[in-house]
Amino acid sequence: MAAYNAQPFQKRAGSRQSVFREEEHPLLRPLPVVPYEISTWVQARKVAKNCYVTWKKNFYSVPLKHVGATVDLRITSKTLEVYLQSQRLSSHLLFDAATVNQYRTNDADIPPERKYRSWDENRLRGWAHRIGPNTVEMIDKIFVSVPVAEQGINPALAVLRLSSKYGAPRLENACFVGLASRIRSPRYGHLHPILQNRQDEHWKEATLPPADNSTGYVRGSDYYSRTTR
Repeated sequence: MAAYNAQPFQKRAGSRQSVFREEEHPLLRPLPVVPYEISTWVQARKVAKNCYVTWKKNFYSVPLKHVGATVDLRITSKTLEVYLQSQRLSSHLLFDAATVNQYRTNDADIPPERKYRSWDENRLRGWAHRIGPNTVEMIDKIFVSVPVAEQGINPALAVLRLSSKYGAPRLENACFVGLASRIRSPRYGHLHPILQNRQDEHWKEATLPPADNSTGYVRGSDYYSRTTR
């Protein structure tokens, strides 16, 4: 190939090698430092109140001031980047496909007082204790029903978050109703219908003692059957 490129042209001066060296080589630019790679763009992801965006069931931090903003994600084989229009806000190593419910946090994104503390079994049981003993027993049953504790975190969270919508007292009563039905593997799908249909309130009403009317004065039939003199 070198000998071929060095052969003189037949109809003009020079050779392929001289043309490259004199005309083309000065115009070449160095290769980029970062190799080119194909990326996937995901549009219109909202930054949650905890300063994270979600991708493939994992969470990646975004600077605090952009909470509530709609951003775009650029995903490559190894990284996830967060963009607001053309401005890159944050960059993270991408979790592998087998990882779920994990958090990537850049220290500069979130102030210490706003740091997210991930849920674990002990923290969930602490929340249940603040609601009541029936809720604690329900959460215990959830963790007993799964082979690995991490698999019980999302089901337990779904149950406990019902207290935000229906209140802690109603959730405690609903857990009592659910436990009374001897559910082996309790889930959100068992408790939500109880709350939605107000079965927890009906159960409470059914356990109230009947009204005591014995103290009232009632005129019997003998009173009205007397002859007026």
